[in-house]
Amino acid sequence: MEYLKLIGILIIVIGFALKWDTTAVVVIAAIATGLFSGMSIPTLLATLGESFVTNRPVSLFFLTLPMIGLVERHGLKEVAVNAIKKLKRLTPSRILNLYLAIRELGGIFGISLSGQVQFVRPLITPMVTAAAEAKRPLTDPEIDLIKGRAAAVDNFGNFFAQNLFVASGGVLLISQTMTTLKHPVTPNQVVMNSIPVALVTLVIVVAYNVWFDRRFNAKEAR
Repeated sequence: MEYLKLIGILIIVIGFALKWDTTAVVVIAAIATGLFSGMSIPTLLATLGESFVTNRPVSLFFLTLPMIGLVERHGLKEVAVNAIKKLKRLTPSRILNLYLAIRELGGIFGISLSGQVQFVRPLITPMVTAAAEAKRPLTDPEIDLIKGRAAAVDNFGNFFAQNLFVASGGVLLISQTMTTLKHPVTPNQVVMNSIPVALVTLVIVVAYNVWFDRRFNAKEAR
């Protein structure tokens, strides 16, 4: 009978393999596991409800996806492109460097720009693409390269600046883990040691973005 408690795993594997509704498969698997584990119906329902309430912030991410699609459909991308076309002096590297600086400054104050889906794809990538297209038409591989570069800059700014805020989850986790391992570290120490890393990242990525511009300029000259 002990093996019957694992029936939920089997249900999930079969449901995903047959491409059934994901939510329904997960709920059915949870109910089957609870019943075969000896839980009563009221206890099972209470556990499901408590789990949903406890973890509901995780599902908020999915609510942003239709919102981003809606604003893109109603002209957000076109507005960003038109704005860049009017600013002749902005180059791809300048836009990327400005975004990197904003990303790291946001990390200092614990402000998240929500990353790839909510910010880079609908705003940064179209702006960088428009700045590059202002000089010459771009090929599909070059457009893909710009998309990758914009995503990379966001990752650099987020990853290497996320520990600049003393109350961020990463800083507190590092401090607590090191203290547990008998190496007491305060959140302030974590932040102070993260500052040089963020500055080095800023310099290296800015230099690479400038070189990224020169690649496009060199192809234009040809």
